[in-house]
Amino acid sequence: MNYLQPNEYENYGIEKTTLAAWIAAASSLIDAHCRRSTLAVASYTERQRLRAGRNTCRLTYLPLATVAPATTPFTAARGRYAVPRRGEGVSPTDQFSDSVMQTFALPGTWTTVDPTTLDFDAQTGEVTIAPNPLGFSFNEIELTYNAGLATIPDPVKFACAQIVRNAQATPALNVRSESIDRLRLDYFSDSLIDASVRSLLAPYVAQKLA
Repeated sequence: MNYLQPNEYENYGIEKTTLAAWIAAASSLIDAHCRRSTLAVASYTERQRLRAGRNTCRLTYLPLATVAPATTPFTAARGRYAVPRRGEGVSPTDQFSDSVMQTFALPGTWTTVDPTTLDFDAQTGEVTIAPNPLGFSFNEIELTYNAGLATIPDPVKFACAQIVRNAQATPALNVRSESIDRLRLDYFSDSLIDASVRSLLAPYVAQKLA
């Protein structure tokens, strides 16, 4: 999507006659820099391993977004039951749980999780999975969720305008056509996305946490 509309051009310091192609190219560079398909609300599916003894994970794309009439950003969830690791299952309760899991061939299988049972922090992306009443644990979780910005904030719009100004000030890109060669823009991306643009976009860059 374009992060600036024609009626906003002058408010963010670019000429109102600026071609939409410049805005589209700058918006594409923003998406690539932020490592996501768009900064607007979109659906993502992410699979993460859970650490032993932990029932939490942190998602990559933020902020989590709840799309009405839903009450949670999660649209689907499933977990894979853990295969007992060395050093685990030492307590009588754990030994019982492991025996039940092995009897019913649960280790390694996937099961659907009710998305409404997931506790989450929309800003940090931390998700907590409710414990199983029998003590079974997951070692992997797959979540489909909505994340992104319902309203594009000023920093992103200022960044888009700055990229356009940087492109227009670069002789090799100072063209007057209805479209811009994307490969050319990608080639100059390091100079177009300068320190000020990186600073403006820093909060929106997707970070994959190990």
